[in-house]
Amino acid sequence: MKKSMRRYSLTALLMGSLILGFAFAAPLPTSAGSLGTEVIGMFPKQVGEFAYADLKSARQFPWFPQLREQLLPSRFRQFEQMLASAGVDPSTQVDELAWGSMTTANGTSEDVVGVALGGFNPSSSEERFKQQKLAMFDVHGYHLYAFGGAGSGGLFFTFIDSNTAAFGQRASLEKLIDVRTGVAESLLTNDQLFPLINEANGTGIIWAVLDKSYTHLAVRQLLPEAGQFPQAGPILSRLQAMTINVEADSGVDAHFQAVCGSTDDANLLAAALQAGLMYRRYQEAQAHPDLAGALDQVRVTPSGDRLKIEAPVSQDQLLSLIRTRVFAVPM
Repeated sequence: MKKSMRRYSLTALLMGSLILGFAFAAPLPTSAGSLGTEVIGMFPKQVGEFAYADLKSARQFPWFPQLREQLLPSRFRQFEQMLASAGVDPSTQVDELAWGSMTTANGTSEDVVGVALGGFNPSSSEERFKQQKLAMFDVHGYHLYAFGGAGSGGLFFTFIDSNTAAFGQRASLEKLIDVRTGVAESLLTNDQLFPLINEANGTGIIWAVLDKSYTHLAVRQLLPEAGQFPQAGPILSRLQAMTINVEADSGVDAHFQAVCGSTDDANLLAAALQAGLMYRRYQEAQAHPDLAGALDQVRVTPSGDRLKIEAPVSQDQLLSLIRTRVFAVPM
């Protein structure tokens, strides 16, 4: 299965350390970003990865303009270009962003659909789109504008109201509209993902939730060598989900939580990850001291069937890591 998925590279570092473990046996803190169920409920039930960013709060930090280019989905950058062409300033008029990923019907690729919250003037923007002669399609009364081509893989955009805009590939955007018009079920009815979204919601300026399928895909992408270690494979295959949340002040404090198959799995993963982190710190100490320093602050704690990982990064460490593009991953 081919999927182009964005991932936090710190997740890759932590999980890479896990495999090594098996192999070797400022401003005031921001308030956490919270998303209302009326927005979460706009997304289709079949979303397998859901993420949120409180852009308004994040913009107060000097490191965010650089980090955002490495963390936010490429579709959002295209969406920003489209807004700018309509006379909208994304840096001041888009306050919050939520996006979801889902497998396409044929199972060979991934669709991304996003919702931006802020202050918009739909009438003025649509008039400019008409002047630019952008292709427009009417779906249940919503005007879908094509940006960069009207093909199914291109970016489409629509205003839901003066505070809400949606974007994504046409198929995924139409699914969102189907939910809004009552034709399809919403993410609120996803019994696996929605409870985890409730847990993560309000826990940071950036947070994300991955279901079982997306967690396994992330593991396969980040740890292609996992199959080489018999002890790791079965435990990793039993991972149920993953949540990520990022709190910010002068630096960032990232929290990862893996839902394991059992308490024993969580304990074994914790021991392996701790050993792997020690080895990774040793590897990075000379060539990348800032990364080694960041890894030195990582704390791993098993709690029942959960594996909790805390990864605080100071502002100096963060700026250094941003310069080396350690957070940049394929979108």
